[in-house]
Amino acid sequence: MVSRKQKKAWRYVEEGGLLKLKSYLRKHKDIDVNFTQGKRQRSPLHLACSQGDDGILRLLLKHGADPLQRARDGNTPLHLAAKRALKYGKRYDDLVVPLRKHCPAALDTPNKAGVTPLDLLQADPEREWREKLFGECQDEFFETFGQYDDFLRDDEDEEDFGDWAERIRREYGAKQHARAQREASNSHSKKRKQKEEPEEEERRRRELNARLEKEHQEYLQRAKRKEEEMRHGKKKRYEERCAETFRSSVSSGAETSGLLGYDDIPWPAPRGSLDEMLAVVLHGVDRSNVPSFRKLLRKQQALWHPDKFAQRCGGRLQERDRQKILDTVTALSQELNRLAQSLR
Repeated sequence: MVSRKQKKAWRYVEEGGLLKLKSYLRKHKDIDVNFTQGKRQRSPLHLACSQGDDGILRLLLKHGADPLQRARDGNTPLHLAAKRALKYGKRYDDLVVPLRKHCPAALDTPNKAGVTPLDLLQADPEREWREKLFGECQDEFFETFGQYDDFLRDDEDEEDFGDWAERIRREYGAKQHARAQREASNSHSKKRKQKEEPEEEERRRRELNARLEKEHQEYLQRAKRKEEEMRHGKKKRYEERCAETFRSSVSSGAETSGLLGYDDIPWPAPRGSLDEMLAVVLHGVDRSNVPSFRKLLRKQQALWHPDKFAQRCGGRLQERDRQKILDTVTALSQELNRLAQSLR
């Protein structure tokens, strides 16, 4: 029986609401994400794969989603991810790689038709399509021109019974010889194929694993670049807000025309923890370069020193948020002082 909380989580997956789902699962840690919905009996992980949403896929895996869970047709989420990769190209390998990395056994798990994700990834749909097209063209050719076969034949001289019998004997002997050669060749090919198949299968598996590993590394590099860009953007916005807020505080003096609430203070990470604030403040600084690191800390210590902060902004703080703001400023100042003392 699917609970009300699970239905809400399903709706967030269906809508592609990554941030909503992340917040909801963090708030309701008791939700079991390995439930199924609908006639197809698909799980949220199946749904994320069918929609090509790699962000939600990684979030569900983090919260215990089972990559081996089967739908009504026996397909695992990796089956759907592999089909998506074949249909849309390399872009959707971001679905295949996390699933394969999280659960390698899913690569060899068959569905009810006996097809594994590995079979799907190794398929060559282009070659199959060309062969099918060639066969249809050949059938159409014979249907069109076969009826005129009598008119295309060259006139042949009539042959007597002796010539006919000799020709039949030669043709029969040639057919028997060709048949014997074909059977011998098939037997040899079959033995060679039986010997080569395991080696070929192992080679293809190694190639696939190497490709998936390479794509996983590329994915990690992209994620790292995105994280770096995000942190750089936070640091830039923090510095701009500091300059704007503290400059206006100095210029306005003790005026209270522009009161500051908690959200108006240029925190390094609004609504974030102290660790997240410090991560933004220290982004891009080489800690091994002690003089440069100490210089940054002194600047930030001066910026968030409780007394200096009160001189700059104390007259503009809203009464309802005053204590909360001063407590946060004090906590941030203490963390910066602790870092500075560790350098001595």
